[in-house]
Amino acid sequence: MKIYNLLLEKTFNSIKNSGQLVALFSFFTLFLFSCNAHDVLETPKMERFHLNNDLKKQVEIQTVLRKPIQNSVTLTGEVVSNSDRTIPFTSMVDGVVSATYFSLGDYVKKGQILAIIKSASLNEIQDDTQSAQTQLLVAKRKLSSIKSMHEDGIASEKDLAEAQAEVNMLTSSITKSKKNLKLMNANTNGIQVKAPSDGYIINKNISEGMPVSAGNTQLFTISNLNNVWVMANVYASNMRHIYTNQVVEIKTLAYPDETFHGRINQIGQVFDAEERVLKAKIILDNPKMKLKPGMSADIILPIDNSGKSALAVPQSALIFDNNQNYVVIYNNDSDMVIRRVFELSTNNSLSYVEGELKDGEKVITKNALLIYETIK
Repeated sequence: MKIYNLLLEKTFNSIKNSGQLVALFSFFTLFLFSCNAHDVLETPKMERFHLNNDLKKQVEIQTVLRKPIQNSVTLTGEVVSNSDRTIPFTSMVDGVVSATYFSLGDYVKKGQILAIIKSASLNEIQDDTQSAQTQLLVAKRKLSSIKSMHEDGIASEKDLAEAQAEVNMLTSSITKSKKNLKLMNANTNGIQVKAPSDGYIINKNISEGMPVSAGNTQLFTISNLNNVWVMANVYASNMRHIYTNQVVEIKTLAYPDETFHGRINQIGQVFDAEERVLKAKIILDNPKMKLKPGMSADIILPIDNSGKSALAVPQSALIFDNNQNYVVIYNNDSDMVIRRVFELSTNNSLSYVEGELKDGEKVITKNALLIYETIK
């Protein structure tokens, strides 16, 4: 740079006329161009961003559609088992649990042995049955003898009728005892507690060595979770927004990115005494067993539309930057652009926008911020 300044000073001192000045200007222009030409040629070109296969697996793309602006109300609720498909099991006799073969949450098949109960009542029934069978053998011999005597004219009709009645009574008593033993699934080891249906153990109140009482102790509960209920809490301020057969969306903490769909099946007519809310029942199919009894849930109710429509995009598509909202438009893997939009309204899943966006265009809805920062 010092050489350049000295040369410039010397040259200007030697300028005698305007023709020399023009020639000098041309010389230095050529000189500067030649000095910087190497740098210009080596400046790297900016490559257009391309969405490769690995990155494309991490994004989701949805089409923008114009929809009526719809607001919503969110209720709290809880997933519960379908009581129409739930079976509580109580003991039929007093006794003590000698063994258990299941745990809470297990899936069991109908007829599967779940526990064994030892019972003094069972021992009495078995003893009485055995005694009645012995008595029956004696009564049958007596009846046979009286029949022979009756044929010989020695025994009366009354004697024959009494002998027959005794046999019938003992036979009936034994039959009744056997039915009771079969009903209790009893054998010499005790009473076998068998699963009354296929399903999951959703409640367990039984363990080895625990005493049980007839009809008073609920040992366990089996429920078929292929179909569950969601009980929504409806406060007085929201009663005007809810009605039977209304379509609702359900969100859970366990699956924040997944929405379950159902309808209001029934609305209670009496406020819950403790929570001071009406209970609304929603019946849901649960084929993948994602909804478990006891899970909390948010129930989203659509309410009256404003009468206006706008472009609807998932909330995850919006990127807030510099006090503005943006979306990333996807044309193809090598053509993505940033557009500014203005949010008009929002609900639990959608944002209604206007601005540099058209109906039918595609926007990135998952990892949109990553793409935005890359192409910004």
